[in-house]
Amino acid sequence: MEITTRLTSMITNETIPADIRLYTVKEVAAILKTNTKFVYKLINCNALPAIKIGATKIRHDSLAKFLKDAEGLDYTDPESIRKLVCAA
Repeated sequence: MEITTRLTSMITNETIPADIRLYTVKEVAAILKTNTKFVYKLINCNALPAIKIGATKIRHDSLAKFLKDAEGLDYTDPESIRKLVCAA
């Protein structure tokens, strides 16, 4: 495989195992369909674990666990998480 193809694959997370895959705050915001400010709120209130390596990063496993644990909850205000109530 050509070196540029291999590097491109690694950059796009295609070959990096899920347990060590890292996302930027901007990438997590895109995945969650929200904005970076909200992702930082989740991090700052300890709802979403992150690490700082140059810039703030979120592990794939941490994001997957957050999404699983967040089911049925309302994170509109990450400092006051409530049970999700849907109005008809």
